[in-house]
Parts: sequence; structure tokens; C-alpha cells
Amino acid sequence: MFLFSMLLFFVLTCFCAWLLLFPAGREVVVQSLGLLGIRMGRRLRGGYQQGVQQAAGLGREAGGRVHRLLSFLKRRYLLLLAAMVLLTVPPLLALMLSGRSMLSGYDSDTHAINDQIAGLLQGEQLTAPTPPPPLVFTTAEVTLVRPMLDSANRNWQLLDPAFAQRLLLVFRIMKERHGYDMAILEGYRSPERQNTLAAAGPSVTNAKAFQSYHQFGLAADCAFLRDGKLVISEKDPWAMRGYQLYGVAAEAAGLTWGGRWTMMDFGHTELRVPGTVKK
Repeated sequence: MFLFSMLLFFVLTCFCAWLLLFPAGREVVVQSLGLLGIRMGRRLRGGYQQGVQQAAGLGREAGGRVHRLLSFLKRRYLLLLAAMVLLTVPPLLALMLSGRSMLSGYDSDTHAINDQIAGLLQGEQLTAPTPPPPLVFTTAEVTLVRPMLDSANRNWQLLDPAFAQRLLLVFRIMKERHGYDMAILEGYRSPERQNTLAAAGPSVTNAKAFQSYHQFGLAADCAFLRDGKLVISEKDPWAMRGYQLYGVAAEAAGLTWGGRWTMMDFGHTELRVPGTVKK
């Protein structure tokens, strides 16, 4: 339906442009309307003289209105053409780009990833990796980026089982295919902690209690481990490449990746379940 509407709009736009730019076209339209009035008059002739006069009058009136309309369009054709371009080009560009990935160059072998997902959903159960020592999450480099990370919950058992299995699959893909070790920064988040983070400002989160999938164990913030240390900053080229690969794997596993949001959160993934969070 959308494609049909766009096609119809494009045809109408071309027709109007043809009337504006070609005087012969306008004359054809005016003559056609005049002939239409005459034909209507002939059909009504035969005892309906008044009807004939009315039909002819309507034809002349319609022709006059068309003349006035075409004169107006001729005077304003540049403005109208600009408006048509503004109305037509953005939807067409959106349509053409809607199927493309925002981060190109990392859409590799998603068919094999989907095969792994199919195996996972058929019963294969993945186990959580051994968590890094607590000191890894409290270094000066990590605290600078995530100042309240020391009190975050990283217990895999508190995550929704379906979400946990998909995230574990993403971790396996990142390790086996791309050589990235990963760790959860924060999984389940209590309502009280969510409100505390929201109070810290929009640079941390815009979601209050029960407005985030973290409260339902359906979201996690993750980062990479390199030489036993957490690497969170997107300024690190190695980490940024990892986030891009992570986003592709997460989306292939049916998760929503925060790297595509307006306020990009590259390490965040969530399993969206309709009707779960508050608006």
C-alpha cells in the first residue's frame, strides 16, 4: 500500500509539472474540458434546453477555473516544484535506505549465525562464563566512564532465561569468530537503582523505574576484556570495531542493540517483549 501511494504521488507530481512546463499540455486539458461540456450539452439536448445551458455554463466555468489555476501555477511554478521535491525526495530516500544497515561493512555471514540461533532454540543450553574478578570493574579507567559500576548487578541467574541464552550465544560468536572476550557490566537493575541513575541526568539514562528492560532481566550492558582489563571507551579503535561486530551478532540473535539509538549505547542489548515496560 505504501509503495502504491508513493507511485501515485509521483505520477500526480509529474502530471502537474507537465502542465506547468508545457503550454501545449495546458491547451489540451482546456480543450478536453470544453469538449466535455459540449458533450454533456448534447446529451441533455431534446427538451432539456435549460439543462443544456447549465451544462455549457458549467463547462465554460470549469474552463475558466482551469485557466485561472494554470495561470497561478505558471506564476508560482518554481515554488511548487521546490515543494514537490521536498515532499517527494525524503520519502523515496527513506524507502531506498530502509533496508540498509546503519553500520556497513560488518554484515558478514549472518546465515551461519541464524543457524546457531536455530540450534539454540531447539534445545542447546549455553552456560555462563566465569565472571572476571570484582577489581576489574573498579579500576580508574572504568570508573571514569562508568562511575557507579561497582554497585551494579552482574548475576546471570537474574536474567530472563531466553534473553540470557541469546546473549550467551552472542558472547560465543564474539569469542570464536572475532576473538573478543566479553563481560557483563550490568544485567538486572532494581527499580531503586534505575531511579538513582535517572536522577544523574540524561547522559546516563532517560528511563525511570520499570521503564527499562533491566528491571525485568531482559537487558544487559556489556564490554570487552583485553589482557584482563575492561575496555569500554568507544574512542579505542579496537573496542569500536568490537561494538560494531557485537551489534551485528546481537541483532542476528533477535536482540535490540543500543548502538542504533539516538543516544547511542553501544554495549547495551535487550530482548523486547511487548507490554513489559511502562511508557
